[in-house]
Amino acid sequence: MLVKYILIVVGIIATILGAIGVMLPVLPTTPFLLLATVCFAKSSKRFHQWLVNTKMYKKHMESFVKSRSMTLKSKICILSIASSMLLLAAYFMKSMHLRIFIFCLIFFKYYYFIFKIKTIRE
Repeated sequence: MLVKYILIVVGIIATILGAIGVMLPVLPTTPFLLLATVCFAKSSKRFHQWLVNTKMYKKHMESFVKSRSMTLKSKICILSIASSMLLLAAYFMKSMHLRIFIFCLIFFKYYYFIFKIKTIRE
């Protein structure tokens, strides 16, 4: 029962951050909406229905959920922000093994976005 409420709170916070990301190009919208979708799907049918019926979800997530595709702009935004955060972490990391892991993660992320997620026109 406690897990359900934690998932709802995390889903609400992710939705708010996703909404802020719509207005601020620095904050990615899609990952937060993905997190909110998963949290709501596992915790509350009502919150999940509400989220999937919002304009924000339909604009930024519906095509990805239905057809595993994204716009080029969304891909670039997500990849650039996530990569910069990972590179920043790698810069401050002292362990060479963790740096190598982060660079492998970045490589996998680019591979996945380029070859596994279709690019669609806006």
